[in-house]
Amino acid sequence: MQVAEIIGGILGTDVPVRVIGYDGSKVGPDTAETAVRIASPRALARLATAPGSLGLARAYVAGELELEGDLHALLEGVADVALNGIPRAEQLRLARKLLPYAVRYRVRPPAIEYRPPGRLHSKKRDSAAIAHHYDVSNTFYEWVLGPSMAYTCAVYPTHGATLEQAQAAKFELVVQKLALKPGMRLLDVGCGWGSMVMHAAAEHGVRALGVTLSRNQAEWAQNEIERRGLGDLAEVRHLDYRDTPAEQFDAVSSIGLTEHLGRAALPSYFRFLASRLRPGGRLLNHCITQNHTPRIKRTDPFIDRYVFPDGQLHAIGHLVSVMNDNGFEIRHEENLREHYAMTLRDWGRNLEQHWDEAVAEVGTGRARVWRLYMAASRLGFERDSIQLHQVLGEVVGERGESGFPLRGW
Repeated sequence: MQVAEIIGGILGTDVPVRVIGYDGSKVGPDTAETAVRIASPRALARLATAPGSLGLARAYVAGELELEGDLHALLEGVADVALNGIPRAEQLRLARKLLPYAVRYRVRPPAIEYRPPGRLHSKKRDSAAIAHHYDVSNTFYEWVLGPSMAYTCAVYPTHGATLEQAQAAKFELVVQKLALKPGMRLLDVGCGWGSMVMHAAAEHGVRALGVTLSRNQAEWAQNEIERRGLGDLAEVRHLDYRDTPAEQFDAVSSIGLTEHLGRAALPSYFRFLASRLRPGGRLLNHCITQNHTPRIKRTDPFIDRYVFPDGQLHAIGHLVSVMNDNGFEIRHEENLREHYAMTLRDWGRNLEQHWDEAVAEVGTGRARVWRLYMAASRLGFERDSIQLHQVLGEVVGERGESGFPLRGW
């Protein structure tokens, strides 16, 4: 069988994508604006050893498979495979068909594939997993994220809003939900490059402490705090959230951290955050979630080995229940998945605008990883395969008293 027919059979025969094999074979419409080009037989060897999204991703990262045209449009054209993978029975048939390629070429995973050592979710392993993704290059992230240096879902006030306007709107929404006022104490766990900390301090006079497991992030953020003259109010430390000082805060923001926690760690996580809040203190938990409660625990192998090692998404119902059972009364919840699709669209545009510089900074393989995962994640949010939820909780007083107004946040 010709190469293009093999790959075309995986992607589907009626998709608006052209498949071109290194042997000169072609399938798919000639008018298609996007194409999958199999540049090397080693790509087939990778599919033999990992007959699914992981094998395709390995081939792309290694440059043995090229994706031509707009990547988001291409993935949209093969959405069933991009979001759901290849059925197990088809994977086995594919592996048998391509076995001669695996025997001949004996490919190894690309060097940037990563599986952190040690006990799952120990402090040492969590630190290594975070460093793999975030301690890449602050310069690279400046190109992708833009001036806000916010690596979480923005909130677009209008469809025409810029990424920077949307990130500022997100931070302001968090401020409103937490009812932050001048002089209040905010703890921002998993604070990234300190954007929430600096917004709360600069715009609202809040005394804010951010903690992150990424040394690169902490150094960048603390330098930026000093540059902006916010040192009297804001601080970012290179610190595990479990080592946060035992002082009473008025509010906690957790923006994009629970994705890095396993299911078993959630109860202790929320109990810990509740212990750091005064009675009446609020928690805003902002995170990516699954769109349903899964029957079995499964993480996309490409995401697990190339993007977020040890990451795990949870269904929103489970997160709300665990928060409710471990110190928090739930006061508000909303799904912002469309906003994350738009955020990823803008990050993807930033990466393409700085593609040559990004490749020079972090290497072709790593730049391809970011290009692929952002385009695939955007499709996931658009198609409701994944979601983004904000959940607002409060630590009530001994007699159940609440600081919430009759209406509003």
